[in-house]
Amino acid sequence: MDHPDKPARDRISIVVLTHNRPAELARTLQHLAALPERPHVIVVDNASTPPVTPEQVRGIPGLADARLVRCPINEGAAGRNRGVALVDTPYVAFCDDDTWWSPGSLATAADLLDADPRVMALSARVLVGPDNRFDPACEAMARSPVAPPPGVPLPGPPLVSFMAGAVVMRTAAFRAVGGYQPRLFLGAEEVLMAFDMAARGGWIVYAPQVVTHHHPSVARDAVQRQLTTLRNRLWIPWLRLPLRWAWDESRVVLRQARAAGMAWPVLRAALGGLPWVLAQRQPVPREVLRRWLAVYRPHAAPAPTAPAYAPGTAAGAGPVPHPLNNRPR
Repeated sequence: MDHPDKPARDRISIVVLTHNRPAELARTLQHLAALPERPHVIVVDNASTPPVTPEQVRGIPGLADARLVRCPINEGAAGRNRGVALVDTPYVAFCDDDTWWSPGSLATAADLLDADPRVMALSARVLVGPDNRFDPACEAMARSPVAPPPGVPLPGPPLVSFMAGAVVMRTAAFRAVGGYQPRLFLGAEEVLMAFDMAARGGWIVYAPQVVTHHHPSVARDAVQRQLTTLRNRLWIPWLRLPLRWAWDESRVVLRQARAAGMAWPVLRAALGGLPWVLAQRQPVPREVLRRWLAVYRPHAAPAPTAPAYAPGTAAGAGPVPHPLNNRPR
């Protein structure tokens, strides 16, 4: 282990991203203040109107040393980069303003990361709403068909992506890939980061013993989020996949955009960024591609060199639905 004698507070911080949700933010901060780990909390205000005040953050009992960062404009997911810039612990957990961590989960996450240096990120089990419904994306993660590396087992099923508001990472891994890409704003932004972490040799795993709660806010622009997500899902394959699969994934996304009645707006938005996409294009290594194919194109994926992580289920039971790219947040 890297930090076996350090309390969780010295190993992990939380970055909370918020925009125009003062009531939800207050509820989340109250839950975080009650955590037994007493983590350092950094709130990133993505240009809320009115702005989040220091009193709204540090006025909550238990958060007197919390920090507040204000973005000059709404930077989307890249606002998290400003929060991570202030993190001085080896691990960082992320919350949106309508999510919070379960007591003890951050200590568990820190222990898991201490124990396995191959793992760059842990995607948590997400319980939705007051009745703690199991998020369908977690069901897909638990049945991930991605083959693990040989040798010592990973602490959970290996993944090709994660949920941006329900993940614990190595701070150094986040910084090594440059954080979230500002051009993506919000919607599937974690997919690009996951590709880049994997390309650097890291693993992302589903850790069901690490739990977060999600009470989805009604304060969201669902149409704009869908458009941005579909645009990003066109950009990311051209940024990181070989040409064959970039074309193939583009057809899949455009069919979905057409079914949503958004084909032309999505295509216009994607083409507007095409020069940037082509300039930044860097296809992932073959091993990372194999993992992606195992999830999204199982019939085209080469045979794995190790059995998929699937405790209690039969390996190779068929394609696993993977709703990460379309889940509301």
